Amino acid sequence: MTTTPAGPMLRVDRVSFSYGPGRFELHDVSLEVARGELVGLLGPNGSGKSTLIKLVMRLLEGGSGRIVVDGRDALRQRRREYARQVAYLPQESRAAFAFTAMEAVLMGRSPHMGALGFETEDDRARARSALDCVDAGRFADTMLDELSGGERQRVMLARALVQESPLLVLDEPASFLDIRHQYELYELLRRLAHEQGKACLCVGHDVNVAAALCDRLVLLKEGRVEVAGGPREVVTAESIRRVYGIEAEVWTGSAGQPVVQPVVRPAGAMASPGSASSSDGERPI
Repeated sequence: MTTTPAGPMLRVDRVSFSYGPGRFELHDVSLEVARGELVGLLGPNGSGKSTLIKLVMRLLEGGSGRIVVDGRDALRQRRREYARQVAYLPQESRAAFAFTAMEAVLMGRSPHMGALGFETEDDRARARSALDCVDAGRFADTMLDELSGGERQRVMLARALVQESPLLVLDEPASFLDIRHQYELYELLRRLAHEQGKACLCVGHDVNVAAALCDRLVLLKEGRVEVAGGPREVVTAESIRRVYGIEAEVWTGSAGQPVVQPVVRPAGAMASPGSASSSDGERPI
């Protein structure tokens, strides 16, 4: 019987960062992601989500605070060692289009390959399994430039999965995906967390998708953590107003999850805070 090591897989401890005088900053941001949970990182554009992810992935340097992965300072780990610990899916992949989907996914096996970098049949089997896992197995022999944006995104997710790292960090992985594949993506991440014990930190924009499938949510606003906790704690009409600057009704869905519905008023109608009324049969949070 295996035992899960104590402590969070990822700990961000009072991290601050500035791009320069008068430019955007992170202010004392702290969060944790445990093994076996999916955490959604949400907030409006410019709130600091991608900056924080780049600091976790060591794509940005500087600032203050500490980022700890599996109990060790992230900056003290060698790059190859760190790649075995953390798999990353960026907003936009820079993978050259002169590769097939299978070849692109096999690149994710590089931290596990020998010095010569030759893949084995086992590597190929794991790559095929990763493609099947994201419903992209049929694209294995297709060139990347022949795929749609959503199809390419699923291939790049397979490349992150085949890395087989205990921590998955995903920066807006649902970009370019239709609503079916958005939900399937989050359901896959939830299964990886709950069934395989992975720690998943996922940046997103769709509050309803994240609230339905994430274990915990962190809302950023202007570089600070505005609120963090379970979906029902985090997603309220008041928090949506504070973070996104819109009036919204928040209902309890059929599975007990919060559901956000922006208040849309007739042209010329004046909106007053707290004036939203509930419909029969619906219960606002």
